[in-house]
Amino acid sequence: MQFRIENQPVFTTLTIDLTQGESFKAEAGAMVSMTNTIEMKATGAGKGLFGSLKAAVGGESVFASLYTAERGPGELVLAPTLPGDIIRFDLQGTILAQAGAYLAGSPELELSTQGSFKAMFAGEGLFLSKISGNGIVFLNSYGAIYEKELAPGEQYIVDTGHIVAFQETVTYKLRKAAKGIFSSLASGEGLVCEYTGPGKIWIQTRNLSALGAVLARFVSKS
Repeated sequence: MQFRIENQPVFTTLTIDLTQGESFKAEAGAMVSMTNTIEMKATGAGKGLFGSLKAAVGGESVFASLYTAERGPGELVLAPTLPGDIIRFDLQGTILAQAGAYLAGSPELELSTQGSFKAMFAGEGLFLSKISGNGIVFLNSYGAIYEKELAPGEQYIVDTGHIVAFQETVTYKLRKAAKGIFSSLASGEGLVCEYTGPGKIWIQTRNLSALGAVLARFVSKS
């Protein structure tokens, strides 16, 4: 199995070259094109019905698409819904991601949910997507993605609408962007998340909620 991430960082696509008999799982609706040697079937996003429901609570679809090169080698092209980037992880363990960040991955990986009231108040939804196991996983973003690696005890602040994912070793807490409530609100930042290492975090350069707020002003005027 070979992978190519192309057309970065705005209109990024993921191309997977499968050998006969190989399978790959992707978010429902992510397929752009594929050769006729590949068969697609619907499957649960998680392990079993309960696992799929848990993945849905975390912001992913209940169902995913499983692609198998049944009639010989094949090419599969995937793309995220939003204009943005794609990053690859060779996962050994667990990462936590914002809702909708999962694009595709090895069929053996488990998608579930980690409940977090902090995430709810941070504007990231009530739960985070939890991706666990050993295999390859691809995440997508709104905008480009950059990585920040934190040393043990090192702290870093991220606007709540810009986080893509972080390793399970990283802890975080919600806090005001500035010391005073008025300064936090007047700055337009409000609440932020303070992450503490060790581990890596991945950040997107655009904020979908901020775009929605801008578009809402035009809709209300019209």
